[in-house]
Amino acid sequence: MVVHLLEIEDLKGYYRGTFGVVFGVDGVTLTLDSGEILGLAGESGCGKSTLAELVSGSPPPLLHYEGGKILVDGLDIYSIDKEVLRTEVKCKRMSYVPQASMESLNPVKRIRDFVMDVVKERTGKEPSREEVFRMTGEHLEKLGLESWVLNCYPHELSGGMKQRVVIGISTLWNPKLLIIDEPTSALDVTSQKLMIKSLLDLKQARIIESMLYISHDITSLRQLCDRCAVMYCGQIVETGPMDDIINDPHHPYTRGLISSVVSYDPQGRQKGALKSIPGEPPDLRNPPSGCRFHPRCPDATEACKTTVPPILNAEKGKRECACCQY
Repeated sequence: MVVHLLEIEDLKGYYRGTFGVVFGVDGVTLTLDSGEILGLAGESGCGKSTLAELVSGSPPPLLHYEGGKILVDGLDIYSIDKEVLRTEVKCKRMSYVPQASMESLNPVKRIRDFVMDVVKERTGKEPSREEVFRMTGEHLEKLGLESWVLNCYPHELSGGMKQRVVIGISTLWNPKLLIIDEPTSALDVTSQKLMIKSLLDLKQARIIESMLYISHDITSLRQLCDRCAVMYCGQIVETGPMDDIINDPHHPYTRGLISSVVSYDPQGRQKGALKSIPGEPPDLRNPPSGCRFHPRCPDATEACKTTVPPILNAEKGKRECACCQY
């Protein structure tokens, strides 16, 4: 029997409030194995960050775990004791770097003092300052940062440096799985390249084993990921090896995502015209019936309006497409 590092089965997570019920994640099944980098792609509002927040085990207010199963290294994170989740799963087995995480640094504390607070909260005891600074300095060097960064306030660092500091702190305990959400979205192209290299270096150095990398940027996903799952309207619509998703997308939504990316030939000339996906993402308070992409799909038939595509398993090595015509 194969034991996956991350196993998600029919996961549902909804936002509930005065605005009604938003079906943010509505029946997602996927797996991630040791040593694998899985990309999660899709346009803004499709549920990528919601999925990451649910997998973290600590969803924010208004987001409610509604059902399904999430196993991290064999532990069901919504069934185990919260203290076990805090001490045995978070940081040790899994670490989560949310979107805009660089803003999580305390603006009135030097990085070294912020790290001390994190270590104290994580271990429950007063740590040795010298030992923590030595360990953190060595760890940050693996991310291309010099130890003097520890003496800085966040405002003294560039956006890329702050992002790498947050990733460094999140991986101090060598988690098996790193979940990272849009780490390059606020960075310039040079900083994006450094960020991707830093993540690959962490994996090569075996500081982390596997990664769930979330992004709407297809080009960064291609540089980093072994496999990709494409998300639309709270559901997974296609999965497969990263190169196959890029070179031979099966789902009409995936084809739309790929065709919206600028590509060039060796002479620097643009290859083909850019195409956009018609219409707008649906309101997740009232998702379309049948295939949720059918109102925007150029290939939709009458059957697509009523036929619900199957939930994908999204397992390693499998090419799957949730399309009525596939």
